[in-house]
Parts: sequence; structure tokens; C-alpha cells
Amino acid sequence: MIRIPGQPGRDLCDPHLGLTRRDLIRVGGSAILGLTLGSALSLKARAAGGGGGFGKAKHVVMVYLQGGPSHLDLWDPKENLPDKMRSPFKDIATKIPGTRFTELLPNLAKLNDRFTTIRSMSYTPNGLFNHTAAIYQIMTGYTTDKVSPSGQLEPPNAKDFPNFGSNIIRLKPPTEPVLPFVMLPRPLQESNVVGKGGTAGFLGKSYDPYTLFPDGDDLDMNKMNRIKVDDLKLRPDVFAHRLQRRARLRTAMEDAMPEIDKAVASYQLDEYYGKALDLITSGKAREAFEMDREPEAMRERYGMNTFGQSLLLARRLVEAGTRVVEVIWPKVANSDNHSWDTHTGLTSRLRDQAAPMFDKGFSAFIEDMDSRGLLDETIVVALGEFGRSPEKGVSTSGNQNSSDGRDHWPYCYTAAVAGAGIKRGYVHGESDATGASPKSDPVHPTELLASIYHAIGIDPETIVYNHLNQPRELVKAKYVPALFA
Repeated sequence: MIRIPGQPGRDLCDPHLGLTRRDLIRVGGSAILGLTLGSALSLKARAAGGGGGFGKAKHVVMVYLQGGPSHLDLWDPKENLPDKMRSPFKDIATKIPGTRFTELLPNLAKLNDRFTTIRSMSYTPNGLFNHTAAIYQIMTGYTTDKVSPSGQLEPPNAKDFPNFGSNIIRLKPPTEPVLPFVMLPRPLQESNVVGKGGTAGFLGKSYDPYTLFPDGDDLDMNKMNRIKVDDLKLRPDVFAHRLQRRARLRTAMEDAMPEIDKAVASYQLDEYYGKALDLITSGKAREAFEMDREPEAMRERYGMNTFGQSLLLARRLVEAGTRVVEVIWPKVANSDNHSWDTHTGLTSRLRDQAAPMFDKGFSAFIEDMDSRGLLDETIVVALGEFGRSPEKGVSTSGNQNSSDGRDHWPYCYTAAVAGAGIKRGYVHGESDATGASPKSDPVHPTELLASIYHAIGIDPETIVYNHLNQPRELVKAKYVPALFA
């Protein structure tokens, strides 16, 4: 049997690091052109290390606005529309000439020269109008088996596709003993379906995120003041299993290569391992959660509410070395009061509740990350599962909508992307005159997910094996080169 040194394959404990299915097909046909396996691998290595932002990100922060924000009332306003479509909010100039937001985003309007705005997010031709189904797709890259227009899906199970964060920490584990993947301040949720798309699924619970879900109602704006390290939830046996697995791997390596101890003596592996065992109660992980270390002015800058303080904690986790942080909008997807799911009362709910928290918190996060140099090595994505219908008061998903409400609309919406090689001050794509569909350069949610993988240095078509030992791509989509500088 031929083995490729340094390139783990299907027969090893980390098969996910092997060649992709696409690589094997290419190698199979390359002999006709006189291209050997060695030269093919060399070309792959050069391509992986090339431009286009590949591997520039060391961290990922997903700001997930579950509920479906209205693109038409935030960052893609339209002119000369009939009353049944027109936004109740005025549009304002931004730092990019010719690009306008609504008056609800005054702070982000002053900072949009630091990020890319994608105005052509779209599920076309197959729209997912169900919150949970759409959330599951952007988080995993796949659709679920059970999808209905407006009903709920089954709860999370061990057969689910993994959340992208779980895939990332498996393929790119942190190099220091820090929390690899943290989700806060509440789970992904639609009605009674909690956590769908937010687990490691068939990868196993060892790759589940550490969840920080403080006690208290969604409208409790002070819950982040009560966080403590003990709030981090991960089954003790899961963490023990993870460390035991790594211990067995190290033992195997030592048995096979006694010289390894001499080679890495200066790294003090025993001390390093001891720190990992004490991860939750000491070191960088503990310090990251000590929010009182932040000046009061900085905390106020983010906003003294659950969302703002969650973003501040995300910055602190990135500084500590956490690979992936998912900040979930602190309100269940389909609900009232602060939710983006504005079937009724859109004007007051956006103006007085959701938009001010988002504008203040996210603008502070982008500015703070940029000033500290963290944005250069962190890809930041902010989006919801879909947008809202161009016409108010109509039903697109089986829900009832008031004359001051918009229904679910997956065919066109907006996302913001920043950092780690992403273009600054760029608007990608354009929606049509009513914001109903992309006029140019549509981006499917899975393509955005592929772009996240690309930024952190993972081929989106890398093969993983599901619970039935079947090969599956991380995501069946290409990354979007135009997003990268």
C-alpha cells in the first residue's frame, strides 16, 4: 500500500484531513496530460497558499440575526415604491458614495467602508420559508429531510449535519488550550425546536460548541452581567472523552516514535496538557469571561444589553484564541418584542427595539476589532435566515401579516461580511427595484458558507463521513472570489 507522508487518509483517525473527492478525480485524469500525483499535490499546495483570502482568517465570528431582518427597512432601501411596499423609514447616505441605508443604521452608515455589503443573498430558485429549515441550511450547508412552508422541524439529532463551527474546529483546532467554539447568548430556536443546526451532529458531541446561555428571559437585558465560567455547558464525559482521545493519540505517537519526546521537550507538553485539563477554570478562557476588566466606557459603547455585551465577549474570546464564536440574536426566531420576525408592528419594533441594539452593538464591534488589528485575522459575518417580503400585509409563508408587517422572503436579502481578506467598502450584487430578487451577482447562503471555509483555509469540498460512513462534502458550493480583495 502506498501512503503519502504527512497527508492523513481514510484509514487514519482524522480522515477528514485527506484529499477531497475532487482531488482524486483530478489526479485520476491527470496522467493523460503527463501530470504525476506528486506534481498534482504540489499544484494543490501552491493553490491553497495563494491569494483570494485563502487561510487568512484565524477566527470566525458569526453574528446570526435569527428571525429574518427586513433588508428593505435596514440596508437596502428602495425609492418610488407604492405605499404597500414603501419603507416607513427615511434613507440616509453612507461612507460609500451612492450606497444608502435607512435612518435605523446611522452608526453602520459611517462604517460601511470597512466591510462588504451583499445585497443579493438569495435562495433562488428554491426558497426556504421556514425559519428552522433556513437556519439549518446556512449553519450546516444542507437542507433537512423534513421541510414545510411554515411548520416546525424535528429537534436536533445525531444524524444532523454538523454546524460549520464544529467542522472548523475539527479541521483547524486551536493551537492553544482555549475554548475552540463558543455559542451565545441563547440557542438557535423556532417555537419548540431548539438548537437545530447548532450542534456537531454526526461528528459527535466532542465537537459540540461550548454554550453560554445565561438564565433569564430573552427580554432580560442584564443577563450578561451575571455570566460566570460555570455557565459554560458541556457534558463532563464529553470533555473527558475529548482529552482521553488526544491522550491515546499522543501515547500511540510516543510508542511508534520515541524520538518525539526529545524533539518537543522544549514545548513542555505535560504542562500544556495540564492547562487543557483545567481549561474551564483558569487561563485565557477564564479571563475572557471577566467582563469587569473592560472599562465601563467600552461596555457602554457596545450597549448595555444582551446583544451588545455578547459582541464584546466575542471580541474577548477572539483575543483569547477561540476559533469560532457564534453570537445568536437574543430572541427566539418567531416571536414579538425585539425579534426580527416582523409580521406585525414593523415600524415600532424595528425603530424602538431591534435596530438600535444591532446598529450600536455591531458598529462598535467592527470598529473595536479593526482598531485592535483583530479584523485582519477574523472573518465576521452578519445575516439572518432570509429577508422580508417587498409587499406588506400579504402572506408568503402561511403566516398572517398586518398592514405594518412583512412576511418571510428568502429570494432576496442582505448580509454583511468583514475582515480576513474581505474587501472593504464594497457592495456585492444588486437587488431589483422592489428588493424582490437579485438583479446581479446572486449569492446563495451555501456559497457564503463556502466563503467562510475558504477564508479560514479549508477547501469547501473537503470530505467528511456521516453516521452511515458515507462521504459528504462540507458544503456543495463554491466560494465567492469577488468578496475577497
